[in-house]
Amino acid sequence: MALHNLTGKKGETLGADWVRAHGFRILHRNWRCGHLEIDLIAEKDGKLHFIEIKTSRGQRFGYPEQRVSSQKMRRLLRAGTAFLALFPGWKRIEYDVLSIQLGKSGTASYFWIADVYL
Repeated sequence: MALHNLTGKKGETLGADWVRAHGFRILHRNWRCGHLEIDLIAEKDGKLHFIEIKTSRGQRFGYPEQRVSSQKMRRLLRAGTAFLALFPGWKRIEYDVLSIQLGKSGTASYFWIADVYL
């Protein structure tokens, strides 16, 4: 498996742990509907969160959150709409980004961007 794929997998695991540690209840990981995917779907305080996780091992290509393109956000919104069609009833929803920067020593730093789509 390519290094960027391993980095992504590690980031998704770290992200799920971070989200759980911050009081979220994870409902789905890597939820798919056709070609659309949501990294994490979680609930906290009655609000549904669609979470995109971006991870990198360096800043050569900028911060991880800078790689969430407008196209990626459109796909996330479409995936969220598909999820809500299958699982209606949620009154409050939010689209979030969790950026994870992996250090050389194995440490990770996290940057949470809440309610990206306003």
